[in-house]
Amino acid sequence: MEGIDHRIVSVNGNKMHIAEKGQGPVVLFLHGFPELWYSWRHQIHALSSLGYHAVAPDLRGFGDTEAPTSITSYTCDHIVNDLVALIDSLGVEQVFLVAHDWGAIMGWYLCLFKPERVKAFVCLSVPFTPRSPQMKPMDRMRGFFEDDYYICRFQVHPASLKEMHLESVPMLQFPCPLGFQKKSLLIMSQNLTRKASLED
Repeated sequence: MEGIDHRIVSVNGNKMHIAEKGQGPVVLFLHGFPELWYSWRHQIHALSSLGYHAVAPDLRGFGDTEAPTSITSYTCDHIVNDLVALIDSLGVEQVFLVAHDWGAIMGWYLCLFKPERVKAFVCLSVPFTPRSPQMKPMDRMRGFFEDDYYICRFQVHPASLKEMHLESVPMLQFPCPLGFQKKSLLIMSQNLTRKASLED
């Protein structure tokens, strides 16, 4: 995307891709699932023109950011630590945080665990929902949205694809459940499946 700089930074033992533009106070954008930094391209241009340093990473396991192979490497602690290391690498103490969907959930955790690093948080689409000791998060989502909700769909074990008539769909060829690498997305919607490739 013209005018947006890209670089790889070392965060929390991993290489993270970031897209950035502008000078001034940092506005950190966190993308949703299954998305990339590219979701924020228009906002990067707009805010950089207003005197902000707009930064949008590919979160752990997405895009050109490294994807550790162990599923245990994708806890909220890992991702929050990635974000703290990213903020450190930008040379600032605090950021304005803007996030939605999956990124908003991680944004809430960043605010909870490291409030001193966030000057303000603009949360789009996902209100803060504390964990319930009585119900696991996936059980809660299934209770509200049932099994056709996209997050529930991505919890399916590969052996179950035949039952869903999706056995001919190329499986996720990624090392983690979140890992949509190299700009390839597998998009599932009820009984429709198509493979799309995002091009810059």
